[in-house]
Amino acid sequence: MLCSNWAWFGVRAAPVAWLLLGLLGLLRPRGLRFVAHGLFPAGAVVGVALAVCAWQALAAGSCAAVLPLGLPELPMHLRLDALSAFFLLLLGGAAAAVSVFSAGYFRAGEGTAPGLLALQYHLFLAAMAWVLLADDAYAFMVAWEVMALASFFLVTSQHRVPEVRRAGFLYLLIAHLGAIAVLLCFGVLQGGSWQFTFDAMRRAQLSPGWASVAFALAVFGFGAKAGLVPLHAWLPEAHPAAPSPVSALMSGVMLKTAVYGLLRVGFDLLGAPHWSWGAALLALGLFSALFGVMFAAVQTDMKRLLAYSSIENLGLICAAVGLAMLFDGSGQRPFAALALAAALFHCLNHALFKSLLFLATGSVLHATQQRSLGKLGGLIRRMPWVAWPTLVASLAIAGLPPLNGFVSEWLLLQAFLVSPRLPLAFVNMLVPVGAALLVLASALAGYVMVKFYGVIFLGRMREPQLAHAHDAGWFERVALLALAGACIGLGLLPALLLERLNATVGLLVGSAATRWGDLGWLRAGAVSAASFSPLLFAAGIALVMLGGFAAIRRLYHGRVSRGAPWDCGYPWQDARMQDTAEGFGQPIRQIFEPFFRMRRHLPSPFDASPRYEVTVEDRFWYLLYRPIAGAVERAAGLVGRLQQGRIAVYLLYGFATLVALLVLVL
Repeated sequence: MLCSNWAWFGVRAAPVAWLLLGLLGLLRPRGLRFVAHGLFPAGAVVGVALAVCAWQALAAGSCAAVLPLGLPELPMHLRLDALSAFFLLLLGGAAAAVSVFSAGYFRAGEGTAPGLLALQYHLFLAAMAWVLLADDAYAFMVAWEVMALASFFLVTSQHRVPEVRRAGFLYLLIAHLGAIAVLLCFGVLQGGSWQFTFDAMRRAQLSPGWASVAFALAVFGFGAKAGLVPLHAWLPEAHPAAPSPVSALMSGVMLKTAVYGLLRVGFDLLGAPHWSWGAALLALGLFSALFGVMFAAVQTDMKRLLAYSSIENLGLICAAVGLAMLFDGSGQRPFAALALAAALFHCLNHALFKSLLFLATGSVLHATQQRSLGKLGGLIRRMPWVAWPTLVASLAIAGLPPLNGFVSEWLLLQAFLVSPRLPLAFVNMLVPVGAALLVLASALAGYVMVKFYGVIFLGRMREPQLAHAHDAGWFERVALLALAGACIGLGLLPALLLERLNATVGLLVGSAATRWGDLGWLRAGAVSAASFSPLLFAAGIALVMLGGFAAIRRLYHGRVSRGAPWDCGYPWQDARMQDTAEGFGQPIRQIFEPFFRMRRHLPSPFDASPRYEVTVEDRFWYLLYRPIAGAVERAAGLVGRLQQGRIAVYLLYGFATLVALLVLVL
């Protein structure tokens, strides 16, 4: 079945339109109003159009095209199928909201010139769309590298700050290491045919050993982009350095291109996955999820907290993909469909609520000039248009019903609960441990969001200048409300999206179409009797709240007096006495202390100026990254000795090389 012509035309036109909008920014590189109120809203329109076309293409078959671009005898191939259509839907929806927000966010004199920033921003969007449409290794790698370079320049918008430059260099380094692994993966997948189209890779007959090598390279390459542990180090460094709309796109969308690549290779190009691949990816995903949420709980920088939260959510997504591979490799395709639906649903969920959270931090940062949680508080009074959508996103990412985060985590838990049907006795003993880790990570995620939202928006203002904080502008409000509405809508009516996802799931695991429920009910596919109604749940919550309010008003009206809150017998409390971000993280530091590298400075009773300081660091920096960096520096020092600055020495090198080549040839 072929997709409709207008949908196929629309998804191909979107990256071209974004690229043209970016080039228009060069016409007026200093024209902030032209860029903010012209180009960014136009980019949002392109995003909406892409989302509409992708929604139509989800259930309308596939299309393919060959472009007269590329290398001799190696043109670029494009393809739109149910898998790429879903991620294009995610890209278009998130890009539309972030572009509207960007129209009111960027200010004059902030880093890169507005026109150049518009070029980098829209080139980033176009490259991500091109990655999702590529149907050969050449087109994919070109788009992948353009995406990495465009995002690097966006991360280093404030390039005059040394910390920003260091964060950008680390991001680019890990991105290129991942790109090398992806390129090697495609080299293995071509199977000796030297045909690099994805169709040729599907036809290649790989031995089990080489197939496992290709999958391992894919996990390394795409895992580096997704931020899986131990390749996560760039995330908590790049997100604080990047502007908030850029962080929203990188976390909400760019990380999902890695999930797309993993699904494309693991299920499509390699064919049926082996169950051991799924077991390895499941373990890696669960460890990344637990690692990310533990570090998020002890952060005092709101953007670093959200960066570690992204590691947690990508870990959950990869765990769901691994569970789907485990089921598919064991011949349990209906169960694989359930786990895969949970993974895809959570991809879209994370794109929505994480984009909203990063955009909200941008509004807070502009209003207060503060990123440290220790200097915020009480902003719900000054910034209600930011606080209430952020509350929706916080509840959604914590997995509370009836919002969208609960739906995907509920589906994933149902997939874990049916795992005893696997015909693998050893795996059956270990998968319940994975379910326990999933529940633990979800509970800690709720703990993290209580800390995030409570410290920023509730309580008293910790600094006097917060009294002058201003609320978000109209462009920003529209974007925040749209994302919050999407979180609520997907939570209340999840079956609408899941029905559309049948085509994507069927493409990957070959499962028949699943009835996910109707009239507001959601069932866990065809493999479980579990079900719930988000609409009834929401109605129950509303009735309890309204009933309680009405009962209090009716029974106690006139007998309620207002007074100062209870002061615990100490009427001189101030804002500095309320709980802090460090106080919230202290129990997690104590419970999971072996995972952290901590440095403490404790005052003694005799200190004239007592100082208490605890620094929490990532052990992987010292176990993995610093040893590698030291080895590279030593190797560079040794190689540097060859550079003597004398022409005679260089001629000697050339002569020795020529003699060595002659010996090898003759």
